[in-house]
Amino acid sequence: MSIPTGQDEQGSSTRPYLIRALHEWCTDNGFTPYIAVHVGPRVQVPREYVKNNEIVLNVGFDATSGLKLGNEFVEFKARFGGSAREIVVPIENVVAIYARENGQGMAFPVPSDGSAAVAAKSPQATDNPAPAAGLRLAPVQQDSPPRTAPTLVDVAAAAADEPPPEPPNEPPPSPARPALKRIK
Repeated sequence: MSIPTGQDEQGSSTRPYLIRALHEWCTDNGFTPYIAVHVGPRVQVPREYVKNNEIVLNVGFDATSGLKLGNEFVEFKARFGGSAREIVVPIENVVAIYARENGQGMAFPVPSDGSAAVAAKSPQATDNPAPAAGLRLAPVQQDSPPRTAPTLVDVAAAAADEPPPEPPNEPPPSPARPALKRIK
């Protein structure tokens, strides 16, 4: 019996499996699944809709054609401004998947080209590189009001046992266009 070494110990990424599971959960419960995407050079999306290197895409069956949630890419066709566009997103560029109606979902680490900025800002990131790879969902207090989208916090700050920064006093996003906010 041999013990696996290197990449085999970790296995393949769990991200595509979690994305598929949450997409199925949204669909089964009548919710609209949205993905937040960190736009990099390999991402094929309509650039005119990208803001701050991010785009939020409706990946519900009603909004897409030929949706494939593969292990390497999320691929589909969708209409933007009335014209059909081919969308190709590498799995590592999906930074969140959530239900539009209630904000329940999951956030993932930002890809390496985006996480370098987080690591450079935090001196603790070099001491403990594993958690500094991106953002995570903040725990919600039972007595806090419901939110329309998950709150993301800087993992490097949380790893240093610092309290997360207070969110700015902004009105919640309109129900027509939910968005994830990064708190740094």
